[in-house]
Amino acid sequence: MIDDTRAKRNVAVLVAAQAILGAQMPMIFLVGGLAGQSLATNICFATLPISMIVLGSMLSATPVSAIMQRYGRRAGFFLGAAGGATGALVAAYGLFSASFPIFLAGSFLTGIYMSAQGFYRFAAADTASDEYRAKAISYVMAGGLASAIIGPQLASATSLSLTAVPFVGTYVAVAILNIAGSLLFFFIDIPTPPKPDIDAPHGRTRLELLRTPRIAVAVICAMVSYALMNLVMTSTPLAVVGCGIAGDTSVPPFLADMFSGDETSTMFKVIAGFVVTGHVLAMFAPSFFTGHLINRFGVEKIIGIGLVILAAAGIVALQGVELSNFFIALILLGIGWNFGFIGATSMLAGAHSPHERGRMQGLNDLLVFGGVTVASLASGGLMNCSGGSAQAGWAAVNYAMIPFLILAGGALIWLMLRDRRVAA
Repeated sequence: MIDDTRAKRNVAVLVAAQAILGAQMPMIFLVGGLAGQSLATNICFATLPISMIVLGSMLSATPVSAIMQRYGRRAGFFLGAAGGATGALVAAYGLFSASFPIFLAGSFLTGIYMSAQGFYRFAAADTASDEYRAKAISYVMAGGLASAIIGPQLASATSLSLTAVPFVGTYVAVAILNIAGSLLFFFIDIPTPPKPDIDAPHGRTRLELLRTPRIAVAVICAMVSYALMNLVMTSTPLAVVGCGIAGDTSVPPFLADMFSGDETSTMFKVIAGFVVTGHVLAMFAPSFFTGHLINRFGVEKIIGIGLVILAAAGIVALQGVELSNFFIALILLGIGWNFGFIGATSMLAGAHSPHERGRMQGLNDLLVFGGVTVASLASGGLMNCSGGSAQAGWAAVNYAMIPFLILAGGALIWLMLRDRRVAA
C-alpha cells in the first residue's frame, strides 16, 4: 500500500495557505475595479488594475517556476508572499496619493503572489501517489472555500478604515495577510528536484510539449475556464452597481433597510460583495468532491461538464439584471471554473515527467494567465464602453464567452475521439 503521509501533510499546509493567503485575491478582485474606476481618467480602463495583476502573474510564472525547480517550492512561495505584500503597500500608497500609475504598479507586483499561488495545486501533486494526485489537487483548491468567506468580509471591514480614502485599509490588510501567512511555508516538506546529470535526458522542449495532444488540450481548457471566469467576475461589481438593482424586489429586506437615499450606491457595493462571496464559495466548495468525480468518471467528462456549466452561467446572466440573476449566474460560473480548471490541471499533471515539471508548469501558467490578462482588460472595455448602458455592457461580457467555449469544447471532443481511435 502506498504511503501518502508526507503528501497529506503538505496538502494540509497548502490548504491553510490557500485559506489565509488566498483571501487577498477576492479582496483585491472585489475592490480593484471600483478603485480603478475612481482613479482612471477613462472609465473604459476601470479594470486595468485587475489586468495588471494578471499580467504580473503571467510574466512572473516562468521565473517563479524556474526558481521552484532549482531552489524548491518553499523559496518560490516565500517570493510570492513578498511580492503580494510589496504590491499591496505600493497600491495603498497609489490610492492615498490618487496616482493611477502607482496604483497600477502595485497591482503588477501583486501578480507575483498570484503566480506563486497558482503553483499550490501543482505542489500538492509533487509528493502524492497517482491514486491520491487528483484528490490532493482538489483538496488544496478547496482551501479557497475559507478565503471566499474571509476575503470579502475583510474587504468590507477595511474598505473605509485607516484613512478617508476608500480601500487604502483593504490593501494594508492584504500586506499583513502576506506577512503572517508566509510563516506556513516553514512547515512544507517537498524535496527540491535533484539536478539532472549531464548525460541525463533533458525532456521535451516547450514546443514539443505543446504539440503533445493531451497537454495542448489541457492548456486550452485551463485557459478558457480561467479566462472566462475572470472576464465575468471582474465586471460583476461594476455591473451590479451600474445596473441599479436597488429597485429590484428580490433584494433581501435586511439589506434594503441598511441604506437609503444618497447611500444607495453604498448598498450596491455591499450587494456586489455578497454576489462575489457566493461566486468564490462556488469556485471552491465543489473541490471537496471534484477529485473523486475525476477518479470515477474520467477527467475529460468533468472538464466537459465544467464547460457546459460555464455556458449555463452566461445564459442565466443574459436573462436579466435582477439580483437573483447575478447570484445564480456567478454561482454557476464558479462551479464551471472548478470543474474545468481542476480537471485541466489534473490532466496536465499526468501528462509530463518530473524533470519536465518546471518547464511545463511555468509555460502552462504563462499561457493561462496571458489569456486571463486579455480577458480582464477586455472586461472593463466591454462593460463600460459597449452599447451605451450598463445592461448592454453586461450582455456584451456574457456574449463574449461563446467563441471560447466552442474552442475548448471542440478541442476536448477531438481529444476524446482521438484517444478512442488510438485505443481501438
